[in-house]
Formats: sequence, C-alpha cells, structure tokens
Amino acid sequence: MSSQSEADEVPPLTEDIAPGTATDPAVDSDAPATLTVDGETVSVDAGATLLDAVEAVDPDETVPALCHYGREDIGPRSTCRTCMVETDAHGLVPACSTPAEDGLAVDTAADRAVESRDVNLDLVLSNHNLRCTTCGKNGRCELQDASIDAGVEEPRYGVLDDRDAYEPIDDTSSFIQIDRNKCILCNRCVEACNDVQVEGVLRVEGSGADTRIGFQSGAETMADSTCVSCGHCATVCPTGAIVESDIVDVATIQLPGFTQTNSVGQTYGRESEREGPMTPKKGDERADRDRSREAERNRGSRDPEPREDWP
Repeated sequence: MSSQSEADEVPPLTEDIAPGTATDPAVDSDAPATLTVDGETVSVDAGATLLDAVEAVDPDETVPALCHYGREDIGPRSTCRTCMVETDAHGLVPACSTPAEDGLAVDTAADRAVESRDVNLDLVLSNHNLRCTTCGKNGRCELQDASIDAGVEEPRYGVLDDRDAYEPIDDTSSFIQIDRNKCILCNRCVEACNDVQVEGVLRVEGSGADTRIGFQSGAETMADSTCVSCGHCATVCPTGAIVESDIVDVATIQLPGFTQTNSVGQTYGRESEREGPMTPKKGDERADRDRSREAERNRGSRDPEPREDWP
C-alpha cells in the first residue's frame, strides 16, 4: 500500500511535451535494393534511401543534405532540398527521403539536378548570416562546406546582410548560445531535444519569413526556458546557430574588436555569470538546498543552551 502511494507521488520523468514535431516523411522500402548511381551499381539494405546509395559510391557530383542527420532517428526532414537527384522512374527527387528501389537509376550530374541543388543552396544562403570569419563554426560548418563544394561565390538571391533583418543573439545561458541569424530551419535541434533526449524544450514557431526556433514553454530566452543543458541541440546543429558558449569564438579571426557579437549588434546577454544549472527550476532547487545548508550551519554554530546544573 505504501509503495503504491509512493509511486503515485513520483512525478513524471518529463514535462507534457510535443514530441515528433519534425513530421519526417516515412521511408518505406522494406527490402534490400540494387540500383545504379551515376552508372555504378550499388546494393543497400532495407529501409535505405537514395542518399544512402549516393554516399556508398563516389558520385559525379557532391550531394549535400543540410537538413539530414542520419543518426539517432533524426531525419530525414526533406526541407532544404539541397540533395536533389534525377531518377529514371520518378524524375527529380530529394535523395534524403526517397526510398531506394531495386533497378532504379540515379543521376547526380543531370542538368536539372545540379541546377536544383544550386538554386536551393542559394535560397538557404539568402536567409543566413554569412559572416563566417566571426563564427565559432568557421571551418567546421556543413553549410560552408556545401557552399565551397558547389563553388558559390555570390548567392544569386542575396544574403541576410542585404535585408537588415538581424535578430539579437541569445547569450543569456551560461551553456548554450543561440544565433537565429545562422539558423537554416533544418529542425535537427528540435528532433534531438524532443525525440532523442525527450526534454521538450525547443519547437519551430511562426510562419513564413517569421519562422524561427523557439521554446515550448513560451520563454523568450534560453535562460528562461526549461533547458537542462544536455548540449545535444548544439551537437546536431549543422551551422553556428546553436553552439556551446565556451566555443562561440573558437574559430574566429583573432583581431581586436572583431568578434561575432560586435559584428552583428544587439545581444540578449547574461545578467551575471552563473555556475551550475541554468534552468529556473533547477536554479530554484539549488537555492533551496543552499538555504537549507546555511540554516543547518547556523544552527550548529549557535552556543548551547546553559544547563541548570552548571555552576
């Protein structure tokens, strides 16, 4: 009876969150397949995609997949469309979310596929902060790698700088910094937070040009969110949109007055340097523990009450 009562009092492991927010397309291939990629025969396992087949060979053209992670059940998202390839049976398709089919012929170098990948990459770049020299992910950014491989010199649709549309950097957390000006809305962080870690902190909010990564709790900043500082969102982010605070400037060019923060402008900064848990709930718990310990110390330091038999 007592054990049942104790079980009833145990709180749930997580909050009431909205998992599965990625709405990833299903990959329904239920059997191994043998197909050709740029004329080379390749065999893949059941459940494989065309991207798996492309990555198994040395394709004629580089096929990036910026919204695809491919591990831990994150993706395929199929939103950036930078992985488009030509097929003989289905025409132009996104490789990351198209099931591999037996006998299918895939062409990465077809004119339509190359142009589609280039256009979609330029669209991603048009909504991105391209100040790479002041970014902590400089030299280890998937978007940067894709742009270099594609030979991009100047995105055809301009860049974020052209529209004076910067959002303030969220530097309120001691652990994670969010720079939405670098976000490509790949949704990897949302899936990692909701479906892998099952913490339910992040979400995609807004619509159209106002779409952004926000918080399920409705908080405005990371410090006020329910984040538990696991860092998984930063691990899966393909750009410098979400990074661990300790490496924000690790790859910037070290020139006086030349950093990511002052090159962009306004920043939501930390009110003070904090150590330990960053979430309000955990912070309150720590404060309660500190107060209890202080009270215990105070009680122990008081002079003992005089005994009646003392002289």
